Amino acid sequence: MQFVYPAFLFALAAIAIPIIIHLFHFRRFKKVYFTNVKFLKEVKEESASRSRLRNLLVLFMRVMAVAFLVFAFAQPFIPQKDTAVKAGQKAVSLYVDNSFSMDARASDVPLVEKAKQRAREIVSAYNLDDEFQVITCDFEGRHQRLVSQEDAWQLIDEIQPSYSVKNLSQVIAKQRQVLNTAKAENKVSYLISDFQKNVTDLETVQDTTIEMNLVPLQSVELRNVSIDSCWFEAPIQMLNQTNRLIVKIRNLSNEEVEDMRLSLKLDGQVKPLGNLNLSPNETVFDTVNVTITRTGWHEAELTITDYPVHFDDAYFFTFNVQKEIKVLSINETAPNRYLNAAFGNAGYFKVDNQSGNKIDYSKLPDYQLIILNELNTISSGLAFELKQYIADGGNVGVFPSKTANIATYKSFLNSVKANELTTFQSKQREVSYINVDEFIFKDVFINRNSNLKLPSTTGNFGVTRNRVEEVLLRYRDGGSFVSKYTYESGNLFLSAAPLNKEISNLVQSGEVFVPLLYKMAIATGKDTRIAYVIGKDDILESDNKVTGSEIVYKLKGKAEEFIPGQKPLGNKVILNINNQIGEAGFYNLFLDEAETLYKFAFNYDRRESELAYFTEDELKEKGGQFVDVIKASENSDFKELIGERSRGIILWKWCLIFALLFLLAEVLLLRFWKS
Repeated sequence: MQFVYPAFLFALAAIAIPIIIHLFHFRRFKKVYFTNVKFLKEVKEESASRSRLRNLLVLFMRVMAVAFLVFAFAQPFIPQKDTAVKAGQKAVSLYVDNSFSMDARASDVPLVEKAKQRAREIVSAYNLDDEFQVITCDFEGRHQRLVSQEDAWQLIDEIQPSYSVKNLSQVIAKQRQVLNTAKAENKVSYLISDFQKNVTDLETVQDTTIEMNLVPLQSVELRNVSIDSCWFEAPIQMLNQTNRLIVKIRNLSNEEVEDMRLSLKLDGQVKPLGNLNLSPNETVFDTVNVTITRTGWHEAELTITDYPVHFDDAYFFTFNVQKEIKVLSINETAPNRYLNAAFGNAGYFKVDNQSGNKIDYSKLPDYQLIILNELNTISSGLAFELKQYIADGGNVGVFPSKTANIATYKSFLNSVKANELTTFQSKQREVSYINVDEFIFKDVFINRNSNLKLPSTTGNFGVTRNRVEEVLLRYRDGGSFVSKYTYESGNLFLSAAPLNKEISNLVQSGEVFVPLLYKMAIATGKDTRIAYVIGKDDILESDNKVTGSEIVYKLKGKAEEFIPGQKPLGNKVILNINNQIGEAGFYNLFLDEAETLYKFAFNYDRRESELAYFTEDELKEKGGQFVDVIKASENSDFKELIGERSRGIILWKWCLIFALLFLLAEVLLLRFWKS
């Protein structure tokens, strides 16, 4: 047997108090008057013997009461395993999982409330001089330090369900970081969670300096269906055009789901999309046709009817329909009338023409497509600006001149990792292949097997094959006519022949030429984000509308407004959210609140939608020999269990009980045993 506070054993000297009382109190003589002293001697001997036994028993009861009371304060325990070496101050870290999955109910209360109760009991099982860290999925600054027992209780009481989701490896790393700052040699960590499989990346633990304990909490098995994500098939949404929206929905349970209603709320108007039937663990992709009748920013929300898990039943997204798509044609001489005619027939496009030696480089980012129309040379300045333009997400179409300076083209094409042009060849060639699987020509032709009038050329440049390319149009002999190259966030489209109708009849093949130009203008190599994930996507990008440094951007949601971190980079501004968004919905970016510059949609992380958990045996297997899984029934005394695991079998309660029993025995002796 060992003691937590052996210094209290000095208080055993208090045993002298009942002994002194015995010596001076019970030895006092009393006068007893007798009318008849005949049997006085016999009575005196008998009374003295009984009184001596009674007094000794009272003394024993008092001594034992004091002794056990002292033992109770010294807190004796019987060590188990290696707990004898763990005496002394301890540093204890408690992780309370407060993610949305812990909002599920276990019999009568949410799991997060049960987790908080377990945490309180763990803290109570330790001593007043021990130090504690309380950490949640939020990774708040106040949770990155050790506090007293009383402060730990307060931190636990303040825990609320949160949108945050953290992998277990991240939590363990935070715990180690704080525990390694503790002066105490004994370091213990507890992880209280439901241990979902998709976030419990617990590997075999080899760290013997920290005692790691897992406290699994299991909810009743729930059915859940989630809107996983959605995206537009086309990267740019066009006015008065049918835009196909792809919706990904997952049934994350072993039960079949019937007649689940899917709805779309667009700019405040709800549009029912029908009912869905999902087989167990099935993922479906539903297509929604969206027709936009006005330009500007749009807010949309997809919803399903699902019970009882709700956080993933709605998916918010935003998109912008521009008033026009601007195209710049940089010409060597006169503008190409076929280009002007192709875009002019669609009022949605606006074409500007500039001469190759009179280019306003500052305006290039305003255009969605830049066409190099038969330039003889590409100057170094233009090449540099075009490279930056493509890297930022722009599209460039290159139609070289028959008399082009190959060296300048080669320098530019190499800078954007495209194949080079070689010598011009005057030779009749016909296009025999059109890539209808690539975005440019995808869904353009109703009948792909119909006899399309493909273009032909009387001369063309050779194109090397050193770089990766996406061939859009190919000659019969296998050479590339029009190819697409992706460079960082943008695209380069390279034609092997000029647009001159004397050399190429591409401009006269309307069924190929027009969709080629349109799709080039709306193509993008950039990830067109219509939605973001709270806690995951902290970096946003928008067009920079500020020329000075005094004015700052602000973000405003349904009920909150804050200033994000901001870093201007040329015509773009990078915004850092810094975990300031906590509720799913729409957030407007503005300088002046009356004018919205950008709309962002944020959704909760879907990682916890899949309600699959590790069992206690699986956790033990994953954690290895240095991880303990604490198994406790619903009605077990968890505080007592933790105390025994921490110090062994705790005896102070029994000492207190025995002290009270001895005091009770003393009272009974004095009351009923008359001397």
